[in-house]
Parts: sequence; C-alpha cells; structure tokens
Amino acid sequence: MAKQDKPGHVTRRGWSGTTVRAVATSAVVLLAVAACGSKPSDNAGSGNSKDPIVVGISLPLTGDFSQPGGEARKGYEIWRDQVNAAGGLLGRQVELKITDDASNQDTVVTDYTKLITQDNVDLLLGTFSTLLNFPASAVAEKNGMLYVEPAGGAPKMFDRGFKKLFFAQQATAQHQPDVFVDYIKGLPENERPKTAAYPTQDDPFTTPVIESMQKQLEDLGVQTVYTTTYPADATNFQTIASAIAAAKPDLIAQGAVFEDGVGLVRSLQQLNYSPKMLFQTSAPSNASQYSDGIGKANTEGVFYTVSWNEKATTPNNDTFVAEYAKRFDGGIPAEDAADAYAAAQVVQAAVEAVGSLDQDKLAEWLHGNKVETILGSLAWDETGAPTSDFLLAQWQKGAPEIVAPKDAATVTTVVSKTPWE
Repeated sequence: MAKQDKPGHVTRRGWSGTTVRAVATSAVVLLAVAACGSKPSDNAGSGNSKDPIVVGISLPLTGDFSQPGGEARKGYEIWRDQVNAAGGLLGRQVELKITDDASNQDTVVTDYTKLITQDNVDLLLGTFSTLLNFPASAVAEKNGMLYVEPAGGAPKMFDRGFKKLFFAQQATAQHQPDVFVDYIKGLPENERPKTAAYPTQDDPFTTPVIESMQKQLEDLGVQTVYTTTYPADATNFQTIASAIAAAKPDLIAQGAVFEDGVGLVRSLQQLNYSPKMLFQTSAPSNASQYSDGIGKANTEGVFYTVSWNEKATTPNNDTFVAEYAKRFDGGIPAEDAADAYAAAQVVQAAVEAVGSLDQDKLAEWLHGNKVETILGSLAWDETGAPTSDFLLAQWQKGAPEIVAPKDAATVTTVVSKTPWE
C-alpha cells in the first residue's frame, strides 16, 4: 500500500520502485541477449517462399495476466484462421508460434529474443500489458523487427525513440479518460459529481489514466476526497472500501485491471455503499466475466472507456463476433480478444500494402497511413502512439453499450447507476 500522507489521501505513484527496478533489470537483460543474436534471415523479408509466414508471439497464458492473455490468444487465432481461409498473406498460409511468458518480464525478453534470433520468425505481434510490452518491444526494436502491440498504452512506451513500435488501440493511457471527462463537462452543473475517490492498481497503464482523470476533474471543481495506490497482487479490498465508504464520494474512479475491479465492488457491496457514479478502467470490458463477478444487476450504470464494442459496424466486426461465439459457447468477445485481432489486422494491412515482409518498409507504411480495423480507423504519430479517441461505454440492462461519441453510440441515452442488489 502507498504511504499515507494525510487522512483519506495516499501518495500517488506512477511506476512503483519495484516496477521500475524490474523494467530496468529486464532492459539490461534484453540488451545483452539481443546484442548476441542475429538479424532476422534475409528470406523472412522476401515474401517469395511458399512456406508458411510464421508470426511470433509471447503471451501471459499463466500468471497474473493469464485472463487477458488467454483472450488475446483467442483474438490472434481467429484472425489467423480467417486470413488462411481467405488465401493467407502474400499467397502463403499464416502460422502462429505462441509461447507463454508466464506474466514475467524476464521470460518475455527471453521468448522474443528466441523467436527472432533462433526461430527466425517472419513477423511479430505483441503481448499483453505495458509491463510486458515495455521490455518485449525493446527486443524487437534492437533486432529491427516491426512490433504491433494490442495492449500497453502507458506514456513510457513511446518516449524511447522507437521506429517500429505501434499501439493498436485508439489512444494512449493518459487520454483514456478524456471522453468520460467530456461527458461530465456536458452535464448540468447540478448533475455533476461534487466529490470523487481514486483508487488504482500500481500498474503503468492504470496509473496514468487515473492521474489524468483526477487532474481534469479537479480542474472542473470536483473535490478529491480519497486516493490510494494498491499493489498488483492485492486481493483484499476491505480496508480501501471502508475508507471510500467513510469519505462518501459521489464518484469512484478506479484504475482496475480485472480481478481488482471485481474485488473492490464486492467489498463495497458488503458495506452497502453504492456511489452515484462508478468508473473503472479495463475491468468492465471483460464481458460476461465481469457481470458474473459482481452480479449482472450490479453492472447497471457502470462507466468505462473502451476500444471496442461487439455491436460496432466497423469492417469485419460482425464476422469476428460471430466466429468468437461459434468457438466459445455463444460468448461475447472480451475487449482483449478484439484488441489482439485488431493488432493482427494492422500487421496484415501493412504486409498487403507493401507486398513483402521488409520490416523497415512495413513500419514506414504504418507511419504514413491509416488502417481500418474492427476498432475503427487507426493512425499513429512518429513515436507509434495512436492519434484517435476511445469510446465511452456503460453497462445497461446487463450488456455493454457505447454512449459516446455520438457517431459510434449503440444507445441514445445514459442511465443512472442503480444501488447494489
């Protein structure tokens, strides 16, 4: 837990000391390992072979990020099968070589180094979370490989001068809350929250989201009554929930990955404290796993910002959703599956446009062009950071809906949060 500064307020941290040290350690390891490796084979860039195009991926299939990692795998595999059914890439079938990084930074470094220098994969796709993509993308950059990541929007990802890194969502973490803040701005003065609490997991993605939201809402006059940063492995949220309930904020804005979002809601339910507004980061995007976790009736009115919705009319989204349902017992895809699918679409678009697997040309093309994906149109600045806006989503009647922006909305109204049942 972060150090207590004054009653109800806790020192806010971006990257914790542990996180920074872990990233630094991985960075040293990856530079040493990658420097010993060889460049991808010349054959990988030619596109002339009839052998499969091999795409190397390391995912957290076990460990702390196994839930989103498993969803990302589903998205990648659906993309592979659909591409192969349509004739493949450059007339070649696509093969995925997926390894398990076990949610470990050192393992992800080893995995991507091996995929590039020993397995000689033709293309790469990213892993889940900034914590893993930060060192993994450095391995790719060191070896001259294009690296399109489906998750990992922390600002630190894009201040290293990399030329082949691209984030396949609409915006980076510090801009994720913008659409929610715009919604608050549009409310009549008497309907805006007057007070807010900001608990967040110590994670390089969630922290910038909540820091940005707190600053923007304070500028609007929303008083901060509680902040805290809790460790990524936290499982007991009773103390935090009790402090929040005592502060009685109108709005709770939580930087939650998944289990921590469910855990805090359950603790608030036990205390019978229900805020007027609840915003969480990634947790509510986990489809039925989220509604099962807190109870479907208790999802009503929960806000979150998101990259994707199953009802979107973006190109190929209907076929992606249908295929996911076919494979997984009629389930609705989690956002992480859609993001992985979109990341693969980005790579596919570049390969088809360039007509080869030349890594320099692929990166150059992406820097100068937009790509249509199931998330919508994506484009990037010179750092690989995307330049669009997230969607504002809300759970309504047991289903996720998009409420803003207007041209992407799946419903015409925003509902009030209901008390816990």
